[in-house]
Amino acid sequence: MILKEIGSPCIVIQNNADMKLVFATHNKNKFREVKNMMPDHINLLSLNDIDCQDDIPETATTIEGNALLKSRFIKKNYKIDCFADDTGLEVEALNNAPGVYSARYAGPDCKAEDNI
Repeated sequence: MILKEIGSPCIVIQNNADMKLVFATHNKNKFREVKNMMPDHINLLSLNDIDCQDDIPETATTIEGNALLKSRFIKKNYKIDCFADDTGLEVEALNNAPGVYSARYAGPDCKAEDNI
């Protein structure tokens, strides 16, 4: 196994020549930023690169849980090692809300500007 979970969110990447690894994102800027940090022997692929247009369920109650759901979905369905992230705003005064619900904080049919 190339990737090993050693505690959330740490992983160990073994040095294998021309290793393929998926970063589970469609965000081109985020992908470029992470790709620039990778060693040359890792062929980093995005969801677009593997032609993944699936609506990957993000049903966990934590940011870490959603990242695990995404990476496990890609590994199971595309058979390529993968890592993922998830983001959310956690406000201490709101008991760390909205967390994983940040994008939908104004309601399920809201636009990003509705959350401001």
